[in-house]
Amino acid sequence: MTRYTRLSIGVLTLTIATMSWMSPRAALAAGAAGIEEDAAAALKKLTATEPAAKLLSEKAKAILVFPSIVKAGFIVGAHYGEGVLFQSGRPVARYNTVAASYGYQAGVQTYGYALFLMNDSALEYLDRSDGWEIGAGPSVVVVDKGMGKSVSSTTLTKDVYAFIFSQKGLMAGAGLQGSKITKIR
Repeated sequence: MTRYTRLSIGVLTLTIATMSWMSPRAALAAGAAGIEEDAAAALKKLTATEPAAKLLSEKAKAILVFPSIVKAGFIVGAHYGEGVLFQSGRPVARYNTVAASYGYQAGVQTYGYALFLMNDSALEYLDRSDGWEIGAGPSVVVVDKGMGKSVSSTTLTKDVYAFIFSQKGLMAGAGLQGSKITKIR
């Protein structure tokens, strides 16, 4: 192992150790009840502040909410978070999201995201897959502030719409591509 690789692994370990500082609520959440409360609160805040999220929530078959994901990296990066699938406003299952990356990156960031599953095929794909990798399977559209203004009941033609929210930290950007979502058994 080269000195550069050892340094990268050391820095990544140190940044992951600081995650409780970046997101104390997530670190202290007591199991399923804590995650469900956080996810419900995040969804409520999102639909109250984003008209497009409100419209999507009324049309979606299900909504998968990850209230707090921690992303850390120095050359080698990773993210992890736990979330809840809501159907008809009720929690029905728990999931985690994991990703790894390599490249020019450094820092620690927390953020959340919500996936609005708009049709039966998107929901079935999530149920039957042994871990859903975003970028493979149903088409996902990340809704940004500008696009959110043009979403209407007649323009909703994709399988899944994603909102990234509550970004905090020192790492530029948050991406969903390559994230693997797996049901917690």
